Amino acid sequence: MSLRARVALGAGRAAGWASRVTGRGAGTQVSGRVMLAIAPDLLEQVGSGRRCAIVSATNGKTTTTRLLAEALRSAGIPVTSNHTGANMPAGLAAALGRDPEPRVAVLEVDERWVPRVVDPLAAELLVLGNLTRDQLDRFGEVRSIAVRWREVCGSHPNLAVVANASDPHVVWSVEPATDVTWVALGAPWRSDAATCPRCAALLDWSADTFACRACGFAQPDAPYRLDGEVLVTPEGRIDLDLALPGAWNRMNAALALTAAIAHFGIDAERAAAGIRDLEMVSGRFSTRRLADGRDARVLLAKNPAGWTEVLRWLAPTDTSVVLAVNAHLADGRDPSWLFDVPYELLRGKPVAASGERALDVAVRLDYGDVSHVVERDPLRAANGLPGEVVVVASYTQFTHLTRGSW
Repeated sequence: MSLRARVALGAGRAAGWASRVTGRGAGTQVSGRVMLAIAPDLLEQVGSGRRCAIVSATNGKTTTTRLLAEALRSAGIPVTSNHTGANMPAGLAAALGRDPEPRVAVLEVDERWVPRVVDPLAAELLVLGNLTRDQLDRFGEVRSIAVRWREVCGSHPNLAVVANASDPHVVWSVEPATDVTWVALGAPWRSDAATCPRCAALLDWSADTFACRACGFAQPDAPYRLDGEVLVTPEGRIDLDLALPGAWNRMNAALALTAAIAHFGIDAERAAAGIRDLEMVSGRFSTRRLADGRDARVLLAKNPAGWTEVLRWLAPTDTSVVLAVNAHLADGRDPSWLFDVPYELLRGKPVAASGERALDVAVRLDYGDVSHVVERDPLRAANGLPGEVVVVASYTQFTHLTRGSW
């Protein structure tokens, strides 16, 4: 490693330490920014000699990254990862610079940044989960991300890919690749995949698959398949039996296990055992003690697809629900997506509209005939609801709740 790179790493670590001790943040982003400002090619240097796997998706990439890392560790493989969720170049540089020894890196990467980091990291594997609408004012339409991913696969035809066969945008993105392992995860959210990404005709959806009558574009055959709480593999069936809640986490786990088994050659049962007891990922699904001694579980939801999955999980449960929404840059400043989420699933539950955009949430709940109270402070809202409480929060509210003090 060059002298400039070593200086960059030292300066970055000092900046991160200063950020943490002054309470300004976790220090990861500022650390990486300082590093890259001093050594712009640092990502290439700290990634050199490593086997790098990149995990990306609109929803679930943080959890999938952690699950894949744990599956590899279960086989005794030392792994470095950006476990804080800092998934742009600064965060990647900080993570790799902080932990230089492991020869395997499993890195969560923001969807837009995948094309920019594949070459500097000399990535050998892409793990691609899903593409849905998310923060249109920042990211643009789903198609724009799919085009970027397709360009990566087209310009790196020998790059190994593990991909979700049930998402039309992902399938179209991966078409140019020659080394693909497909895993069928199911597509509970289809509102962003009504038309064929190849020819724009309407897709035909069955219970399990999609196909286009106009051009023949269709869901590929997948040797790996999620069947309820079981991952079906060419060698047999693996019970997931996760501690993490929800169907969406079974999808994340199926994707991670497929990558561990098919690409890294990890024994299936050993890999599954390595992820079963994981209960929390970067604050997701954590619990917080309320003033009266009850626990409240905190979940992150960022966009219509993510919110819908969380609400489907909550609908049959006997829980009170706090909906905490902000509209900062990291959340997306446009909250109109609220009208695409089926909040009607919460009818009959004790519900609170909360966060800085509590009134926007309340209007949507009124239209959905969901009885609720309005309390901008999620803590006060949770304390005021009966029984078991789940707080579903947008990104900046989630960060405040899981890293701040209750």
